[in-house]
Amino acid sequence: MTDEEREHLATCLSKRILDRVPVPYLTHEALFCDLPFYVDERVLIPRSPVAELIKTQFEPWINCEKVTSILDLCTGSGCIAIACCYAFPEAAVDAVDLSKEALVVAEFNRQKLGVEAQLELIQSDCFDEIPTGKRYNVIISNPPYVGLEELESLPKEYAHEPRIALWADRNGLEIVERILNSAASYLHDEGILIVEVGASDALLSETYPEVPFTWLDFAEGGEGVFLLTKAQLLQYFNSKN
Repeated sequence: MTDEEREHLATCLSKRILDRVPVPYLTHEALFCDLPFYVDERVLIPRSPVAELIKTQFEPWINCEKVTSILDLCTGSGCIAIACCYAFPEAAVDAVDLSKEALVVAEFNRQKLGVEAQLELIQSDCFDEIPTGKRYNVIISNPPYVGLEELESLPKEYAHEPRIALWADRNGLEIVERILNSAASYLHDEGILIVEVGASDALLSETYPEVPFTWLDFAEGGEGVFLLTKAQLLQYFNSKN
């Protein structure tokens, strides 16, 4: 090891131990669906359990052979959208984020992992910039869902992640509810919506006790991810349709 390498290692160790900087921000790499993504403090570190769903091509919830279009809302680093490109190489994938800085990282990963022709990046506040009439087989999202109380109690490592990607509002449901109220307008008739809400799952169920959320189980660990069909969204939420 050279003197320069030793100095770099010492700096990284200091940042990790004293400043609690997460390792992926020090190495600028995180694995998701076995793919290596570039990450820095402009985006969340990929860790969503939905990776397991992507690996199984969303079965048994949808016929994978019929999936031709996918929308990833709040894409961040682009990890979910790009993993979907690999799982569904014939599908057109759109990835949306409000943050220009996050989309710069997503564009880097789009080029790094060679999905430029398949993946379109869109700066948008949820569905605002999605063309009217566009429909998807799958809409998937890991939106900001952390409420104020939970945000203040998170481990110090989370302080290095972009607040805009974590915090939604006081109770954590604002963006989730926006997605619920609009998603049906952008789904094909047999389409599905998959959203991660983490520890806000109990509050969401309490807020909408009549809604038959399917809470998904993960063999590799993880919770707080629900699935709804277009038919269910139309029945229980004030869609634009």
